[in-house]
Amino acid sequence: MLTHRRWESLDGAEHGWLSAKYHFAVSADGNPAHGAVGPLIVWNDDEIAVGGGFPMHGHRDMEIITYVRQGLLGHRDTLGSEGAIHAGDVQVMSAGTGIRHAEFNRGDVPLKLYQIWLLPREAGGEPAWDSKPFPKRDRSGHFVVLASGFAGDEGALPVRADARVLGALLKAGESVRQELGRARHAYLVVASGRIELNGEPIGPLDGVAITNVDAVQISALEDSELVMTDLG
Repeated sequence: MLTHRRWESLDGAEHGWLSAKYHFAVSADGNPAHGAVGPLIVWNDDEIAVGGGFPMHGHRDMEIITYVRQGLLGHRDTLGSEGAIHAGDVQVMSAGTGIRHAEFNRGDVPLKLYQIWLLPREAGGEPAWDSKPFPKRDRSGHFVVLASGFAGDEGALPVRADARVLGALLKAGESVRQELGRARHAYLVVASGRIELNGEPIGPLDGVAITNVDAVQISALEDSELVMTDLG
């Protein structure tokens, strides 16, 4: 089953320095059709203006993956971690028993990123932070695992959730098949371009909740950048 969440159907907010669209309802008055998919409860499409950012704030018992699409993300937290995360890089933060952090636009162009929140396998644990570059050339024509809570996903950033986050770049005319399994869920977002997903056209910035399918067949109608979560 494919449930198409079109860009124009997403809830959103404008704060001057922040323009946000929400693939998942973030409040009681949000789109009731946009509920959680397995442990995936948040997927925000954020654009942060030059000079803008989130001031120091706290999280606990959440796995937060940040996928930078454009610009330069600055990070600072109470573990003493500091980072500069470029477009194509991925950041993970396991909030555990509690962590405070600030995130901000360190570049000279608008910062575009996805914030993906996963419920952890277990509450508690020591907070942790890490980041890693994932060159886009390595994702050409196929999915690469960027972050994972499963053994065997070598090279992926670790998260403490029953999920993995994948990325792919497809040129117009290319296709890829991704095995899932009917017992699992997935959520796919078209970061750029246009695709067909099991024959259904999906536009730029749209999302799709995927349930009860063994695999998905993706064909690029244009050069496309894809981000997907494979969920328990």
